[in-house]
Amino acid sequence: MAKGLIWATAEDLARNRGRVISLYRQILRSLNSPSLPLNLAERLAKKAEVRAIFMLGSEETSVHNIEDLFDTAEYALSILKKGEIPNTRNPL
Repeated sequence: MAKGLIWATAEDLARNRGRVISLYRQILRSLNSPSLPLNLAERLAKKAEVRAIFMLGSEETSVHNIEDLFDTAEYALSILKKGEIPNTRNPL
């Protein structure tokens, strides 16, 4: 995210396409892990939730919000790799 200061340019979005696809695939793969305490229905529901989040995130144009989405996705991926399910509720 270098060109656009506040709003992402088409070049910014194109540059991050690979990163988005990589995170998306890694998260979906991590949901198949046998170490997660999920049955088939729960796995499918979580995958649908991930698809919906990425679909909504694809419409984001704010550079800062896009970076926050990347940070959130990387954090969720790190939690999934530990065999835990990220908390989707606000702890406050």
